[in-house]
Amino acid sequence: MKHLLSAKDLSLEDALQLLDTAEAMAATQQHAVKKLPTLRGKTVVNLFFEDSTRTRLSFEAAAKRLSADVINFSAKGSSVSKGESLKDTAQTIMAMGADAVVVRHSADGAAHLLAHAGWIDVPVLNAGDGKHQHPTQALLDAMTLRRWYVPGAPAGTADGSPAPAGRDLAGAEVVIVGDVLHSRVARSNVDLLTTLGAHVTLVAPPTLLPVGMESWTCDVSYDLDDAIASVRPDAVMMLRVQRERMSAAGGGFFPSPAEYSHAYGLNLARREAMPEHAIVMHPGPMNRGLEITADAADDPRSRVIEQVGNGVSVRMAALYLLLADEGNQL
Repeated sequence: MKHLLSAKDLSLEDALQLLDTAEAMAATQQHAVKKLPTLRGKTVVNLFFEDSTRTRLSFEAAAKRLSADVINFSAKGSSVSKGESLKDTAQTIMAMGADAVVVRHSADGAAHLLAHAGWIDVPVLNAGDGKHQHPTQALLDAMTLRRWYVPGAPAGTADGSPAPAGRDLAGAEVVIVGDVLHSRVARSNVDLLTTLGAHVTLVAPPTLLPVGMESWTCDVSYDLDDAIASVRPDAVMMLRVQRERMSAAGGGFFPSPAEYSHAYGLNLARREAMPEHAIVMHPGPMNRGLEITADAADDPRSRVIEQVGNGVSVRMAALYLLLADEGNQL
């Protein structure tokens, strides 16, 4: 496999190789000198057609810590604003000597098109395409959960230590809550967590669930309190309410922010109703006071900041496995 385009494309072996490599990368970041010479002489292009903070900076940090050169492209202020196509932009970047392209785009399937249209011949890493996929986000979420999930220990004895090599998430219960309709994070996590052996329950109002979910490998609930009580989750992941996409579609997905927060927001009372060992997750950026309160976001069991750190390790692993040598691809 030459590219990293979708969590659905990853076999269990692929996923475990990525996660184990990410743990090895995380270990190197505890050294006094964090930089590795692995990708010296390689050039990684971050091709971002959508705004991003965490993902773009994370990929940039990952590439630089592997000693690669980085070219950052933003659609704002570029020739894209003058009407340049994705094809022409990609070929322009290739003419500058790119060895890998990280792409984020508002259109579903943009990363797949870039990888397979014949315009470029280097690995493509999907940093989020529309409402479709965000595989490295799912991987960093899985890495975080693996560190805190202890099979058969409902009282919670995990301390966040690196997971043993090859360990999956068999038996883990994960509840993902919120704006599933617009969320590539939800789709990617359902795919990857299921591959790793976890069971996923999606919780959302009917208006924020996509049509055609019959094929999704998860359960669906419309009641957050009931899901917490019945599933007894090991992790609750809150999704950002993507108001910018709702506004573009004309709004009307829920009556008011206050009503949404009351029914589907994670507050301290709901956090306390979760199992003691359960962790709180969020892909960021958080809308504090809407899908999550400050008390819940800053709770001792919140792993939101840890997710950000794990994102660098996961992206180092992906770049390493795709670029380090010809025989070491996913």
